[in-house]
Amino acid sequence: MKTIKKYLFLCLIIFSACQKNDPEASGPTAYKLETPVHFPLLQVPEDNPMTQEGVDLGRRLFYDRRLSNDGTRSCSSCHVQASGFTTPGTTVLPIVNLGWSRNFLWKGKVRGQLEDITLFEVKEFFKADPAVFTNDPEYARMFKKAYRVEEVTHKELAYALAQFFRTMISANSPFDRNMQNKYVFTPSEENGMQLFFSEKGDCFHCHGNVLFTNNEFHNIGLEAAPDGQHLGLYEITGNPADKGKFKTPTLRNVSLRKSYMHDGRFKTLEEVVEHYNSGIKASPTLDPLLYKNRDNFNLGLTEQEKQDLVAFLETLTDQEFVTNPNLSNPHK
Repeated sequence: MKTIKKYLFLCLIIFSACQKNDPEASGPTAYKLETPVHFPLLQVPEDNPMTQEGVDLGRRLFYDRRLSNDGTRSCSSCHVQASGFTTPGTTVLPIVNLGWSRNFLWKGKVRGQLEDITLFEVKEFFKADPAVFTNDPEYARMFKKAYRVEEVTHKELAYALAQFFRTMISANSPFDRNMQNKYVFTPSEENGMQLFFSEKGDCFHCHGNVLFTNNEFHNIGLEAAPDGQHLGLYEITGNPADKGKFKTPTLRNVSLRKSYMHDGRFKTLEEVVEHYNSGIKASPTLDPLLYKNRDNFNLGLTEQEKQDLVAFLETLTDQEFVTNPNLSNPHK
């Protein structure tokens, strides 16, 4: 019996020594995701807890063109950090604060959590080949450490991307600093904020929380009779009441986009403001909020008030976010 105990004790010592020499054996390292105190609680799914290894993997994948089946595109091809993780002049929705979103894409084709949209992107948009990453020694090592798998699947690709996406938080714009008494608005910016959150400017109903989106779908009067590419949510649900409804995009870093609405019809924030001021078209599915206290949907804003609204929208640009080295290309 003593011999057996001695043997087992020696085995335990050897096993422990092997664990110390094998980084993968200890499992992934927990990642403490710091969320802004003025933001809602962020829910992280139990089957994809935040880890340093998962975030690092997601970041590498985000910038790796091998994610696409032909090796020509990466997430970063359309989601450029300097532009708030979108591409100026296009209709690409930005990747920002998506950890709080439950509806994705302009027409709401994907709903759920980040893992659902990243799985859609990996399988259907990029048509990624997981074998590419299984056969890459460095990626294979990283996936083994992060997810304890020998063979990479679409799920691990998507889950790693989702972890990185959750770190892409924009919350240090002049607006945020103003809330913390660290930035003083100019008179124009202050007046623009008052308009934004008032019934006169009427922006706050859809963009009124710190995320600057309600993550819902609305017909904002772009077309009198939505059809063709303007059917929006109706293409997903088949419900006639959804014709012309598109997702409310976040306004964070909105001044960096240079293209607005689902079809990019407006090229400046001034044009967007003027649409709401005088360009709304009635239709059977027009959002009821746009009828409120209006004569022909005209807000009646003065030229100065329109300029003030634009000035406020520009305070939502977060320079720290668009230059954060932790979100940049790790391959450079």
